[in-house]
Amino acid sequence: MVFRKLPGVSASGMGLRLSQKFVFLLFLSGLVTLCFGALFFLPDSVRLKRIFLSKTETQPVTVGSGSENDAKEHLKRPKDQDHPRGMTSAKGETSTKLKSLSRKPAVSHEATEERLSGGKAQEDLTLPRSKTESASEKATSANQAASSDTFSYMKFKRCQLKPPLGRDSGRPSDPQTNERREKVKEMMKFAWDNYKQYAWGKNELRPLTKNGHIGNMFGGLRGASIIDSLDTLYIMGLMDEYNSAKEWVQTSLDLNSNGEASLFEVNIRYVGGLLSAYYLTGEELFRNKVMELGEKLLPAFNTPTGIPRGVINLGSGTSWSWGWASAGSSILAEFGTLHLEFVHLSELSNNPIYTEKVMNIRKLLNKIEKPHGLYPNFLSPVSGNWVQHHVSIGGLGDSFYEYLIKSYLMSDKTDEDAKKMYYSALEAIEANLVQKSPGGLTYMAEWRGGILDHKMGHLACFSGGMIGIGADDGAAEKRQHYLDLAAEITHTCHESYTRSATKLGPEAFRFDGGAEATATRLSDRYYILRPEVIESYMYMWRLTHDPKYREWGWEAVEALEQHCRVEFGFSGIRDVYTMTVSHDNMQQSFFLSETLKYLYLLFSDDDLLPLEDWVFNTEAHPLPIIRKSCLQDEATQDKTVSE
Repeated sequence: MVFRKLPGVSASGMGLRLSQKFVFLLFLSGLVTLCFGALFFLPDSVRLKRIFLSKTETQPVTVGSGSENDAKEHLKRPKDQDHPRGMTSAKGETSTKLKSLSRKPAVSHEATEERLSGGKAQEDLTLPRSKTESASEKATSANQAASSDTFSYMKFKRCQLKPPLGRDSGRPSDPQTNERREKVKEMMKFAWDNYKQYAWGKNELRPLTKNGHIGNMFGGLRGASIIDSLDTLYIMGLMDEYNSAKEWVQTSLDLNSNGEASLFEVNIRYVGGLLSAYYLTGEELFRNKVMELGEKLLPAFNTPTGIPRGVINLGSGTSWSWGWASAGSSILAEFGTLHLEFVHLSELSNNPIYTEKVMNIRKLLNKIEKPHGLYPNFLSPVSGNWVQHHVSIGGLGDSFYEYLIKSYLMSDKTDEDAKKMYYSALEAIEANLVQKSPGGLTYMAEWRGGILDHKMGHLACFSGGMIGIGADDGAAEKRQHYLDLAAEITHTCHESYTRSATKLGPEAFRFDGGAEATATRLSDRYYILRPEVIESYMYMWRLTHDPKYREWGWEAVEALEQHCRVEFGFSGIRDVYTMTVSHDNMQQSFFLSETLKYLYLLFSDDDLLPLEDWVFNTEAHPLPIIRKSCLQDEATQDKTVSE
C-alpha cells in the first residue's frame, strides 16, 4: 500500500496514529456504555429513567429525611402503591398529569434549630410525587383489590359483629325518645340545607350574613362541612343530602391545594371523614381520595425526631411549627391525634409507613422522662425534649389521651403498649390533676410546672366519656372507680351548663374565688356549638343506661334551639350568661359532625354504630375495630377456596 506522505510525518508515524485512533474509539465506546449504565444505576437518575422506561413504570415515592430508615420504609411499599390513583377533576375526568415535587437541599441541624427559635421552622424536604393513571392501570388496580394482599371491603364487613346501622337504623321503641331523635334529625337537615344554599363548597356557613367561610386551617382545601357531614347524613338516612355530598366529593374536592394547613385539623376532619364514609358505604371514591390526601401529610414527619410539625403546605410538602407555639414546638394534642387515622391508612393501602410514623411518635414518648408521669403540652420536634411543663386535659393535650385508649380498643384490644400508656397517664392525672371542689364537684385542673390552675375547659369535658369507655379494661379493682369518676366529671360538665342563663356551657369554667363550674373571665363566656359535654352524655348513656343522660341531652337540644338557631342555620353565642344573646355568625363544621351526631346517637338504640365494632375519632367520625385474626382467617379461607 502506498501512503500519501504528509510534510513532516514519516510512514512509521502514520501507523502509530491509526493505533491511537483504535485506542480512542475503544475508550469512547467504554465511556458511552458507562454513561448509559449511570442513567439506570446512579441514585439521582429518576427523571432520566423516565425518558427511557415505559410511561407506566413510575418510581416509588420517597418520604423521610433521607435517612437509611426512610429508605427502608419505602422499600416496603407494595408494588401496587407505586401507581397512586389519578386525581378526579372538576368535570369528573381522571387526570393523567405527572406531578413531581423536587427534593430541596438538606440543611444543617443548627440551621433547623435557628428557624425553630423564630417560631416558624420550615421543613427542608418535600415529598416527590408522581400521579399517573391509565385505563390499563385502573384494571390492574381492580384486580389487585381482589387479591389477598390488599384490603378487601367484603372481608372487613364479614369481620364485624353487628350491622353498622343496626336492625332498624337504631330507631328506639319508646315514642318520646324517637320523637326527640327525629327533632335532632330535623336540626341536621336545617343546618345542612342552609349550608348548601348559602355556602356550598366553602368550609363553613355564616348564617347571619348568608355566605360561606373558608378560613386558613385547611391549606386551601374546601368543603369541610361536606366532608364532616358525610357519615352524619348517612346514619340519619338523609340519603338525598348524602348523595349531594358524595357528588361534590367526586366532582369538586380538589386535593391539589398549595396552602398552609393544620396537620391536626386536616387529619381529623378530612382524613377521618373520608375514612368513615368509605367504611360505612364501601364507595371506592372515598378510599381513593383519602389515600391521596394521606400521602400529602407524610412530609410533616420529616424532622430530626420524627415528631411532625403542626403546619404543612399540602402542595410543596414544606412544614413548620405554629408561630405561637413555644420555641417552635409541636403540640401534644396534635401529633398525638394521628394514630387512629394513620393505622387505617396503612390498612387500606397495605403500606406500613403510616403506622410506622405514628409508632415512632409513641416510641419517643416512651423514652423521654415525664414529670410526675404527666405529658406536657409542648415538645420540640428537633431535640425531642419537653419545652414547657404545662399539662392540660383540655386544649393542647386532650385528644392525645383519648387516642391512647381508643387505639387499644380499635386494635381489638391487642395494642398493649397503648393500654399501658393510657392507664399510666390516667393514674398520673388522678394523682396530680383531679380535684374536688368545696361544693363536691369533681374536676380536672391544669398543671403549670407543679402549680395547679383550677380551671377546666369545655374541651376537657370529653374526658367523662373517655374514662367511661376505658373503665372495663382497667385493673379489676378499679373498674367501678373509673366508671364513678367518669360519671362525676360528666356531672360537673352538666353543672357548667345548668349554672348559665342559656343552659349552654362556657368555653372554660373555674373553681376558685368562690366560683364553681362558672366562667369568671369575660373571655371564657362564649359557646361555639361545641360537642364535648354531649359526647360524654352519649357514652355514659351507652355504658349505664341511666335516663338522666338522655334528659340532659334534651336540655341541650332545647337550649340550642332557643339560643343558637337563627333564620338561616345555627350560630355560636358570645355570652352564655345573658339571655340577650349575641351570635358569632359561624356554623362550625364540627356541629354537623359531632354535636348533632352525638345527640342523634344518644336518642338511638345502641345497635346504631355499636361500640363493639366502632370507635369514634376526635371529630366523631366512626372508624371500625381492626380484627387482624379475623381478617387473616378470611384471607386463608379465600385462598383455600381459590385453590
